[in-house]
Amino acid sequence: MLEEFKKFALRGNVVDLAVGVIIGAAFGAIVNSLVQDVIMPIIGAVTGGLDFSNYYIPLSSKVQAGMPYVEAKKVGAVIGYGQFLTLAVNFTIIAFVLFMVIRAMNALKSREEAKPKPEAEVPTEVKLLAEIRDLLATRKA
Repeated sequence: MLEEFKKFALRGNVVDLAVGVIIGAAFGAIVNSLVQDVIMPIIGAVTGGLDFSNYYIPLSSKVQAGMPYVEAKKVGAVIGYGQFLTLAVNFTIIAFVLFMVIRAMNALKSREEAKPKPEAEVPTEVKLLAEIRDLLATRKA
């Protein structure tokens, strides 16, 4: 059973998946930073200095107006639509970047397929057999 697990764990697909998950996590952190630290402040500046992360609807009377979202969550129930908006922008950017990467990969793949493949050298035996066939055909005629 240990040998079977070892074969399973070290198969190419499992290792490729593990590498993909690790790279995906790192890529997610980069995109999250891009959204939080670059894009959302620009959107906030365009909309008059608004900070989307503090947009929420209080569902509890204990939550006072104007509290930061993090503090409001501690006090009572709130709907954090600003956080949702930030994550929706984050998802859209990730989806667009992945679309562009896959599109570029498909373009490279189609270029590779369009290139004519060099013809393989015909083995000597095949050449000789073709000559014999041609000679036999001329004798019959």
